[in-house]
Amino acid sequence: MKVFIVHAHPEPRSFGQALLQRAVQTLRETGHQVVVSDLYAMGFQPVATGDDFSERRFPDALQYDREQKQASQRQTFRADIQAELDKLMACDLLILQFPLWWFSVPAIMKGWIDRVFANGTVYGAGGKRFDQGGLKGRKAMLAFTTGCFPEMMAPDGLLGQRDVILWHLQHGTFGYSGLQVLQPFVGWSIQYTDPGQRGAYLDAYAARLRGIEHEAAMPSHPLSDFGPDWRLKPGIAPRTAGHRRPGDGA
Repeated sequence: MKVFIVHAHPEPRSFGQALLQRAVQTLRETGHQVVVSDLYAMGFQPVATGDDFSERRFPDALQYDREQKQASQRQTFRADIQAELDKLMACDLLILQFPLWWFSVPAIMKGWIDRVFANGTVYGAGGKRFDQGGLKGRKAMLAFTTGCFPEMMAPDGLLGQRDVILWHLQHGTFGYSGLQVLQPFVGWSIQYTDPGQRGAYLDAYAARLRGIEHEAAMPSHPLSDFGPDWRLKPGIAPRTAGHRRPGDGA
């Protein structure tokens, strides 16, 4: 497989960097090709602006998604965006690796998503979304560290169920663009662990990655499960963290 890892951590001596290095080593030893975008090390520009395009369809008022659509058709993205798009479109597996900040990714990674998951390429034209998305046929997973304990992300936990917290990424970013989503890898309560526990996380991540190409994707709904009213058709049972029938309760 061709694996593309997008890494976001501001500290090069972090445990996140250790996870990244173990992932690269393990995947290459297993015979996979690995490409890494270390966003902080690259000095990646996360802010979407009109300068992201070498020509503009709407020069008087920036409509970013519509400019992305034209750039997808005419190959007029700024060079740094095109380079990341090329890596993305070439991969079989995308891994986003980051520390969980405010229930989400660091700003630099959100900016990468905004600028690289482009309208017209990743989603958009011709009903290109979910199982028909521009990245269909590929898989993706989140690999993140967090200061919280597993019990805090239990269904009845303080923060809420893990896959509900991650819904905007696993469904709204990965799923919408056609990616099949694998279970996330989590390094729990990193600030409160000792070297032995951190070593165990590294080993567990390596073991997971050795068999990653054989993992089944998490349950999802194809577009055909939804009717013209944009809701699940009668008889289709909800099977994701974010879908419920009215009246089903919590």
